[in-house]
Amino acid sequence: MTTEEKLQHFKEASLESARDKSTQEIREYQEALNKIFEEHKVSKLSQAKLEIKNETDNIKRQNNKLLSSEQLHIRRKLTRKHKEINEKLFAEIKELLSEYRLTPEYKELLISQIKKAQSYARPGEELIIYIDPSDELALTELTAATGAKLTISEYCFLGGTRAIITDRHILIDNSFTAKMDEMKENFNFTTKIDEFKRKLKRNGGSING
Repeated sequence: MTTEEKLQHFKEASLESARDKSTQEIREYQEALNKIFEEHKVSKLSQAKLEIKNETDNIKRQNNKLLSSEQLHIRRKLTRKHKEINEKLFAEIKELLSEYRLTPEYKELLISQIKKAQSYARPGEELIIYIDPSDELALTELTAATGAKLTISEYCFLGGTRAIITDRHILIDNSFTAKMDEMKENFNFTTKIDEFKRKLKRNGGSING
């Protein structure tokens, strides 16, 4: 092999080695870039997920805040409406009671209440039975029908009677005021108002049972 041929062979071998080395370096560099890219992609995806989660949580908090505010507003409106209906309903009931107190059935109710109060008292016990000031005109008739000593109350209680067995400190409160207060306390707005009124009329306006 001539010197020229040796040089040519050396040149080709050197170029081949350089190409192989260059290819290897490029491959390694590409692999390093791919690794960096994958790590960067994972980091960015994780960051994006965190940002999405934070934003989602923030939106949920804002929505919950708006929802709570709206619910509070609705509850306040319902409370005002319930109060309005309540006042209207019991104003009507009060009118019905006023009409009922003009009927003979009302006097029969008073007589019944007085007799029941008498039955609760033991022999020798002091029993004070009060009637409403507006029922004073019926005092004589009620006394004759029951034999009870009746007292005109100093306070109006819309009708009915109140009785006290002093020896045992027992109050028998059959006043319409007490019955109205009891109804207001236990009144449920799911109750049908018409049914409520029918019940009142069915009981002769006494608001019992």
